[in-house]
Amino acid sequence: MQLEPAPRRYLLALLMTYAVLWAMSAIAPFDRHDWLLENLLVVAVVGALLVGYRHYQPSRAAATLIFAYLCLHQLGAHYTYAKVPYDDWWQALTGQTLSEVTGWQRNHYDRLVHLCYGLLLAYPMREIMLRLGLRPGLWSYVLPVEVTLSTSAIYELIEWTGAELLGGGLGRTYLGTQNDPWDAQKDMALATLGALAAMLWLALLHAWQPFRSPCRSSADPAPGGLHR
Repeated sequence: MQLEPAPRRYLLALLMTYAVLWAMSAIAPFDRHDWLLENLLVVAVVGALLVGYRHYQPSRAAATLIFAYLCLHQLGAHYTYAKVPYDDWWQALTGQTLSEVTGWQRNHYDRLVHLCYGLLLAYPMREIMLRLGLRPGLWSYVLPVEVTLSTSAIYELIEWTGAELLGGGLGRTYLGTQNDPWDAQKDMALATLGALAAMLWLALLHAWQPFRSPCRSSADPAPGGLHR
């Protein structure tokens, strides 16, 4: 995959689309205080991307993946992660709830978003590392997985600290364990699994590329003059 920066028009389109979705999510959220807390992450991510734009211009793929993750997060912020009504949506489409089909006993939207944290953001993490000088190779696939695990652990600690400070109903809503004592460990495991899947897929894709272009010599540059 190429690391060419995405056109500014494309980035602006994503930013404007997300701004509209963000404004819609601010209309009558299930819990206004939880919505504000959840949006601290949005402020941190979007702020970091805007401040650091001179040093890191994401590729089209990376920008799209970041956008997709933020949209998933915003949906969870609007309803709270424990109450996203995917069962109602599935029932409207199929006539039965997803929980009836799968046998689930809890709302699993938070599990999906933690999985997508690794699945969608491992590639942008790798891209940033390559822009900072990391050479393509084994460690360029391993480090994003490790960063995903470590940042997931840090987030769980922040979430726990915040819930302790807030206390009461808001603390429980923000923490969102749904009475699962192993919720934090499962969330970290899913994020790591998602990052591992993304990096394995990317490594296989890169390994397959030479077989798709057998006529190109090893001295030829990668498409666009950029290396993997």
